[in-house]
Amino acid sequence: MKGIKDLLRQKNFMFKLGVVLFFAWILVAIFAPIIAPHSPTEGDLAFQYLPPSADYWFGTDELGRDVFSRVLYASRVSLTASLVTVLISFGVGIFFGGLAGYIGGVVDDVMMRFSEMIQSFPPLILAMVIAAALGPNISNSILAMAVIWWPNYARLTRSIVISLKSNDYVTASRVLGATHTRILTREILPNSIGSLIVMCTLDLGNAILMFSGLSFLGLGVQPPTPEWGAMVSDGVRDTAKWWVSTFPGLAIFSVAIAANFIGDGLRDYLDPKMRRTNG
Repeated sequence: MKGIKDLLRQKNFMFKLGVVLFFAWILVAIFAPIIAPHSPTEGDLAFQYLPPSADYWFGTDELGRDVFSRVLYASRVSLTASLVTVLISFGVGIFFGGLAGYIGGVVDDVMMRFSEMIQSFPPLILAMVIAAALGPNISNSILAMAVIWWPNYARLTRSIVISLKSNDYVTASRVLGATHTRILTREILPNSIGSLIVMCTLDLGNAILMFSGLSFLGLGVQPPTPEWGAMVSDGVRDTAKWWVSTFPGLAIFSVAIAANFIGDGLRDYLDPKMRRTNG
């Protein structure tokens, strides 16, 4: 709790703005059924392509569906997909990187060469190939993104573990008879969590962008489920109806920029020099 209070006391307006924006979207996702004035999937062709008005704040799409309601419901899909992707990548990356850095030797070489093989492919292209091969749906898109992201966490965890495993407190635990599992999980990994959390926060914005990109290409969420990237794709078919793609695009932008503001604030807080400047 003290760390959270210290964070919020920082003279970092962008960090506070990011926190407000991100948690506002979380509240929107939770209460979308209450806030949304219309059904996100049902429309009426008689109301096709209506511009923004008092009845339809963000206008309607080609099927007469309320864009405002769809943007609200789409936040549930996009935020959940990005959070799950980052959590999977985080868990797999810590496991691989922790073992590679702690054991070293052949195990380290094999694990790191495997991660480098994945990183050698362009991320978006590899995600597209995996999603297309498995079939276009939410689960496969999340799996595709997790596959390309976990090596980043593995390499960062490995470097931190290597730098920490020779410290005196680790040596003392080993002399006292602590098992390797206990040393790794109780002594080393907890001291490396700060940098990993910063990476997670920054990756939330990237995950939103990539998931929206996959859906834009038809490899993510399938109709009629509302999703921001798919909604932008619907809007580019007729650029004169600007509201169809503009509002979901702004939603993507706001969440991505909020995640980056939070990540930058956390990074500054964990840097002693920047903490003195912002404190």
